[in-house]
Amino acid sequence: MIETLRDAPGVGLAAPQVGISEQLIVIEYGDDEDETVPKKLFVVANPEIIQTSETIVEGLEGCLSVPDLVGNVDRFESIVVKGLNRHGKPIKIKAQDWLARIFQHEIDHLNGILFTDRTDNVWKPRDEDEVAAD
Repeated sequence: MIETLRDAPGVGLAAPQVGISEQLIVIEYGDDEDETVPKKLFVVANPEIIQTSETIVEGLEGCLSVPDLVGNVDRFESIVVKGLNRHGKPIKIKAQDWLARIFQHEIDHLNGILFTDRTDNVWKPRDEDEVAAD
């Protein structure tokens, strides 16, 4: 899944997107403006959002499963996710802003939800760099 994510390229991938019927997500996130800082890789089995902020923010999303479309989606500004790491050890991840959005997007995939299910505002981007694909 990591190789598929990098080849796409995307920032997140859920197992069902590649035909794997498991509760597994991979996310590779980094600061695009500072490429000297390595990206952080998250591999999480059985991810579950256990805490959310009260603040909800609208943001632009795209998806590898819905190519050539983007849309504005409301998501929690910050969340806490629990799950298991790639070694089967329990983990908790505090995520905010863009990383929180990616986690919510990928966990939605595990529940059969696409970003297009969460918005009425979907369009074809004019610039392919307009949004990173999840």
